[in-house]
Amino acid sequence: MDAANLSRASDAAGLSRVSNAANLSRVSDAAGLTVGEVSTRLGVTVRALHHWDEIGLARPSLRTAGGYRLYTAGDLERLQRIVVYRELGLGLDRIRTILDDSTADVPGALRAQRDQIEERIARLQQLSAGLDRMIDAHERGLLLTIEQQAAILGPHWNPDWPAQARERYGDTRQWQQYAERSASRTPEEWQAIANAVADLDRALAEAIDAGVTPGSPEANHLVERHREVFASYFPLTRQMQVCLGRMFESDPAYAAHYNAIHPGLATWFRQSIDANARTHNINPDAATWQ
Repeated sequence: MDAANLSRASDAAGLSRVSNAANLSRVSDAAGLTVGEVSTRLGVTVRALHHWDEIGLARPSLRTAGGYRLYTAGDLERLQRIVVYRELGLGLDRIRTILDDSTADVPGALRAQRDQIEERIARLQQLSAGLDRMIDAHERGLLLTIEQQAAILGPHWNPDWPAQARERYGDTRQWQQYAERSASRTPEEWQAIANAVADLDRALAEAIDAGVTPGSPEANHLVERHREVFASYFPLTRQMQVCLGRMFESDPAYAAHYNAIHPGLATWFRQSIDANARTHNINPDAATWQ
């Protein structure tokens, strides 16, 4: 809701209160209204009316023969002002000063309250914008334009992949984590992640060229580095990494990506992930997504 709509909603609520109070003010002093009747017509709880009575802010002037409180027209005029000021967010002590102190700067108090309301509206607008981005991130995954995706993620990036990922993983906790991080991430931050991924891919290719074998300290270091880089999307356990390694090798799209970096990389990387998992007492054959 924008500032104008919030203002109109507040005005409408205030006018409704004033209208109810105005109707009450037509009650004659002779008749009066009970606490329950005032509560119903004015939209104020009986508890609030009792409290205002106890602290001397708004006391009913009449009593029935049975001792029940009755509000006169004068009482209701005071209640009318209390309700409106409360609607504006003023505290009870401030309201008492405005009502009882003839020297009180009423316009100044109202201006100060208006300024606070405007600040609150600005904060709510920021919150609304943040919620919009969060919703968008949950639905789209990646809050970058097609042009930004191409520039940051490279010519081989398929802009349909985020939608496909949401279709496949949208109900998982990991997608929620990914979306929440995406909602607050800038294009510059995405560029830094893309650079880290590219650096890792080059390091993997160089490791194969250098004859690094799965299970060696060098290979294990690259596997742990992969977990750190991947954590930009969502936390990745070693068991989950084993599951990813299987997919890197068996899924045609992933296998094509890694084998394009270096022939045989998909299998070498899966073997390296499995070997590193064993050093942490994880059986790759029994690993699950957890």
